[in-house]
Amino acid sequence: MTRPLTLTGAVTAVTGGGSGIGRAAALAFARRGARVAVSDLDLDRALAVAAEITAAGGEAFATRVDVTREADFAAWRDAALDRFGQVDLIMNNVGVLALGAPESLPDEAWQRVLDLNLMSIARSNRVFLPLLLAQGHGHVVNTASASGLLAYGFDRLPYVASKHAVVGLSEALALYLGPRGVGVTCLCPSGVITNILEQVTVYGEVASSPRAPDHPVVPADTVGDLAADAVTQGRFLVLTAPAIHDELAARAHDLEAYLQARISEQTP
Repeated sequence: MTRPLTLTGAVTAVTGGGSGIGRAAALAFARRGARVAVSDLDLDRALAVAAEITAAGGEAFATRVDVTREADFAAWRDAALDRFGQVDLIMNNVGVLALGAPESLPDEAWQRVLDLNLMSIARSNRVFLPLLLAQGHGHVVNTASASGLLAYGFDRLPYVASKHAVVGLSEALALYLGPRGVGVTCLCPSGVITNILEQVTVYGEVASSPRAPDHPVVPADTVGDLAADAVTQGRFLVLTAPAIHDELAARAHDLEAYLQARISEQTP
């Protein structure tokens, strides 16, 4: 079990908080008594979410943050400290997709996805972890994906690679931060009703994924509640499709057999 965090009175900072899972998590944290620093590249969306929270009786403010800029993270952290005096939780939630056949994806597709999905967490770590470590408590939530656990999405290879990296990063981070009083949660949703399609770049013709799991598509609000509950319960892995556990067990038991079976499903 990772270290739980009481959200009542805590200060939570959420990237990509203007829509989708980020918005849902910001609202879920607020419903549990947290004060929220909402950030998004689209300031109007962040302002709207902060207004929702304050209209419901909570405390929140909004900041425009470009997660490719470490200076934006630092300015946002300082704004949260000025406003609330502390930061207890950072949720790294920004994610984008590049679609295309593996042999057709240019460097720019890889660079954009890795910069936003993975390197943004490295920047966040440098800005926020010293604060959490100094105070000896806190929590980090990293939004990965079921695609970071099961590599079925060959039509979105940079996304799969980035989310696998986020899962591994989060696990290693939990080993480092746990003994120091800071918890880590890795959020791995399957299908979620969000506006991520706005962030999709398509390169050439896109073939369908070989075998996307038959998992239910859930509302973003459900995922937000799952993330908030995991923080308060001290859970590391959060899934929206519990059936993934069985597939992960089969894969771990015999990776060769598992992969050959998946390949056979696609053989004409």
